[in-house]
Amino acid sequence: MQDINAANETSRRRAAIKRTVVGYSFLTPASTIMILFIFVPVFMAFYLSLFEWDLISPKTFVGLRNYARIFQSTDFFIAVRNTFYFVLVQLPLDFGISLGVALLLNQKIRGLSFYRTVFFTPVITSTVAVSAVWLWLYDPFDGLFNYLLEFIGLGPYGWLNDPKMAMLSVIIMSVWKGLGYNVVLFLAGLQSIDASLYEAASIDGAKPFQQFRYITLPQLSPTMYFVLIMGVINSFKVFTQIDVMTPGGGPLKSTMVIVYLIYQQAFNSFRFGEASALSVLLSAFILVLTLLQRFFLEKRVHYN
Repeated sequence: MQDINAANETSRRRAAIKRTVVGYSFLTPASTIMILFIFVPVFMAFYLSLFEWDLISPKTFVGLRNYARIFQSTDFFIAVRNTFYFVLVQLPLDFGISLGVALLLNQKIRGLSFYRTVFFTPVITSTVAVSAVWLWLYDPFDGLFNYLLEFIGLGPYGWLNDPKMAMLSVIIMSVWKGLGYNVVLFLAGLQSIDASLYEAASIDGAKPFQQFRYITLPQLSPTMYFVLIMGVINSFKVFTQIDVMTPGGGPLKSTMVIVYLIYQQAFNSFRFGEASALSVLLSAFILVLTLLQRFFLEKRVHYN
């Protein structure tokens, strides 16, 4: 009897070890990628932020002096202001328009796959190429937008040359570029909602707005939560369209965002210590905002 129990115990241990090995084998590739491309770069950025370095001279340890210089710099606060302006305007526009388009596409219409492709095409197109096209659209002499203004009797306008309009012009392009991604996500979420919920609500006399408020929004909340989290992260990392459409940070630095300031410090001024310190601060901004969103929003998400 003891031999049988011992054999059973041995087989259970082997099965447990096998499950553990299989589990770690699935985790290893993703964990390796995260370590190599997320944790190691963050650690190296913090390490370099403690030094003065121009890629040529030997590194000089300066402690937290780079952080002190950043907080004494006017450009840093301009970049923070512009970045938050971009996030606070672009994110609600992108969220609201993409949700509205997804609701329209969720109706019983023909050619749904075609519309999905049309809206998603800008997402997979190079941001540089899209920025170049919009740069032509905004051109004060030959651009399509100014041609339309002249057609209705209004003069040409320097969209990207006006400090008050430059950032908004970039935001409009960014919303158009990324719209399809959120549309596809929202559409997938809408199509996963059980149709019987709407049928029961209709029988009970619920109007379309009531169905949207009490059925669609709660059932769509996991998708909305994901879109908000990723939207904030991606908005804080905006760079390519800023660099292509408004090189140098735009008129009066009106489009200079944090990532663009990092680029200038690193590759124009060769101050890699300050650039690394800015990268650490940007990572901290994103982390804090993500945790705040998780704390305040996750309790409102309905995982059914």
